[in-house]
Amino acid sequence: MSWGIDNLPYGVFSLPGQEPRVGVRYGDRVLDLTAALHDEVFAAPSLNPFMARGRAAWRDTRALIQEKLTSDLSVVERHLVPLAQVELHMPFEVADYVDFYCSLEHASNVGRMFRPDDEPLMPNWRHLPVGYHGRSGTVVVSGTPVRRPQGQLGAGRFGPCGKLDVEAELGFVVGVPTEMGTPAGEFEDHVFGVTLVNDWSARDIQSWEYRPLGPFLAKSFATSVSPWVTPLEALPRIPGRAQDPEPLPYLRRKADWGLDIAVEILLNGEVVARPPYAEMYWTPDQMLAHLTVNGASLRTGDLFASGTISGPERGQRGSFIELTWNGADPIKLGSGETRTFLEDGDTVTIRATAGDVTLGEVSGTVVQALDVTQGA
Repeated sequence: MSWGIDNLPYGVFSLPGQEPRVGVRYGDRVLDLTAALHDEVFAAPSLNPFMARGRAAWRDTRALIQEKLTSDLSVVERHLVPLAQVELHMPFEVADYVDFYCSLEHASNVGRMFRPDDEPLMPNWRHLPVGYHGRSGTVVVSGTPVRRPQGQLGAGRFGPCGKLDVEAELGFVVGVPTEMGTPAGEFEDHVFGVTLVNDWSARDIQSWEYRPLGPFLAKSFATSVSPWVTPLEALPRIPGRAQDPEPLPYLRRKADWGLDIAVEILLNGEVVARPPYAEMYWTPDQMLAHLTVNGASLRTGDLFASGTISGPERGQRGSFIELTWNGADPIKLGSGETRTFLEDGDTVTIRATAGDVTLGEVSGTVVQALDVTQGA
């Protein structure tokens, strides 16, 4: 994977005995921006203060970093820290978290599984990007262990989740806020960059609790993100997927915000799926427009995610519930093992590239459920 001059994702790192601060990744090293640029905004333990500066500052800072790394490398060399020496932290403080449901294939697959006698898609699905509000307090950085959740599994039944799943997603990180009552302006004026997301899901808890108001405890126990946030400017853009019917005026695209991103899901080091982000039905500019059209405000650090990325082929499905068709068709691993859903000790890694630009990876290992005593 390339971590070259056209990439330069931002993250938060620390050296032993030092406070976390902002850097950019360049090759197998991290450029300490506080020292290299003499700017105290990067001494903060998150990207939020820098992201709040806005689009012009993002563009100018990126250009300055590229200039120093190409024409002035000898000067900044001493501020490049080997990646092996640092600890990576949560790159931004999450203000709010919203998860969408923007893959036609994923929504259709789930509909066929759970509503076999009805149309796979709900009547509203092609008219708006469906989403739900998540739990910002349980968004964690890659490498954080994920404890198997417990909850209600049916009438009078309580226990550990037996159908623990992943969702390979792309997250969009907001830099510039809006005032309450005012919809967002241009997408690139508000969104700083992207990060990989694994929205862990407890499918058996979800199937019991989600009607009529949607996901709740089945989604709120953990959402993992990459330690790197890739600026929008680094991403190659393509036209979005054709839409029928034509969306309402506020959702009509003004620019190409389709993204040709190749995603891989690895289970215990073995690739089990390759979801293509280019197949997503709703584009991120449409997600942002819908998120704020009612006057809901944005805050610096808001995260909104695409929902599961899935393509038309079995090997392109971005969740285990699809890959195994809700457990009916297990995945066969090279070791001879099979999986329907995740077992304790399993490690899931999601990684992605956009042409020559790598988005890095997000990883998490499942640990066993706590022994929770029932009753308040």
